[in-house]
Amino acid sequence: MANAESGMAVHDECKLRFLELKAKRTFRYIVFKIEEKQKQVIVEKVGEPTQSHQDFAACLPESECRYAVFDYDFVTEENCQKSRIFFIAWSPDIARVRSKMIYASSKDRFKRELDGIQVELQATDPTEMDLDVFKSRAN
Repeated sequence: MANAESGMAVHDECKLRFLELKAKRTFRYIVFKIEEKQKQVIVEKVGEPTQSHQDFAACLPESECRYAVFDYDFVTEENCQKSRIFFIAWSPDIARVRSKMIYASSKDRFKRELDGIQVELQATDPTEMDLDVFKSRAN
C-alpha cells in the first residue's frame, strides 16, 4: 500500500527479510533501496550472519541514500550476550537533494513496517555509524 505522504509502497520482501533477521537471525544486515520509478522500497542486499560491521559499512553507497537494519551483537558489563536491531537512515551529504527528500519523507512509514527495531541512527557520513556509535547506543 502506498504511503499518502510520499507515495512510497513497501515491497513484501522487505518485511519478510526483516522477520527472518529478527526471528531466525538469518542475516547480519539488510540494505533497502527506494526504487523511484516503481515508487516502492525494495531489498537491495542482505549480509550473511558471519559478516561484520565493516562489511556492512562498505556496502552502503557513498553518494546515494539507503535504509538499513543491522543486527548488532555485544556483551554487557555483566558478561551477558545481547543483540540490538539498529535501523540506519543513510543520507550522505553528497546525495541528490531529491533523493534525500524522498528518503526523509518515507522513513517513518517504512520504519513502522519493520516491527522490532530497537535503535535508530541517522548517518550522513561513515563516522556517524562506526562501531563506537553502535556500542554507545546499544545499552
